Amino acid sequence: MDGTMKAVAVRIDDSGVAHVELCRAQAGNAIGLAMATGLLDAARTCEKADGVRTVLLTGRGRSFCVGGDLREFAELSGDELAAHLDRVTDALHGALRVFAGLDAPLVAAVQGAAAGAGLGLAAAADLTLAASEAVFVAAYTGIGYSPDAGVSWSLPRLIGPKRALDLLLTNRRVTATEAAEMGLVSRVVDAERLREEAGRAAEALARGATGAFGATRRLVAAGLSADLDAHLDAEARHLTGAAVSAEGRAGVAAFLARHRPDHGISRAT
Repeated sequence: MDGTMKAVAVRIDDSGVAHVELCRAQAGNAIGLAMATGLLDAARTCEKADGVRTVLLTGRGRSFCVGGDLREFAELSGDELAAHLDRVTDALHGALRVFAGLDAPLVAAVQGAAAGAGLGLAAAADLTLAASEAVFVAAYTGIGYSPDAGVSWSLPRLIGPKRALDLLLTNRRVTATEAAEMGLVSRVVDAERLREEAGRAAEALARGATGAFGATRRLVAAGLSADLDAHLDAEARHLTGAAVSAEGRAGVAAFLARHRPDHGISRAT
């Protein structure tokens, strides 16, 4: 399945990996209305398509995503700018909501700069691989903006409120190594191996138990705000549901037979 929607390309391969690529390389994959709308369309494609088991988010060119398209925003002012930004954030945040609601895990491969909303996209992924030369910067307050793309929600949960405020208020650049040490990045790889390693990780997840992945994603997100009693009840419900599912039964059978289960699908005809 192939398609290009505005500034975002989407391709779902035979293993069930949905490749979502930001395609405005000449603009550092800056997010304006076209990019935000494209991301929402891509997320909805992943949501509606049969057999999507992992989403791999990448950015074409030197940088993953440099943040909002300030050139686009600077052409507007007053009520017109406010209405335009409302449309941009509605689409961008809608995409993040859809990705968060999928059973399929989200993997991000980050090269070059991940700034502003680009930082938000990197932080939203379940597994974030960064090239050794990648840099992360909040950037918002440096231009008199406040955060979007879930940055003020995700950063405190990933790295703690003190570190989050350090990045949000000072806008200092964080290297890939420091980002990994503080928990913003899952792992750092050589730049020339980034796409290969990210693709390998996405394919490995695509062979996993997607239903269990979805339950795990929701439990981890809910556990950050739920009280212990409620969370233990939720764990019990999800575990029972997983155990009686086809994936759960196949997983146990494979374990008892001393081989690894492969829950993946083939989309080939």
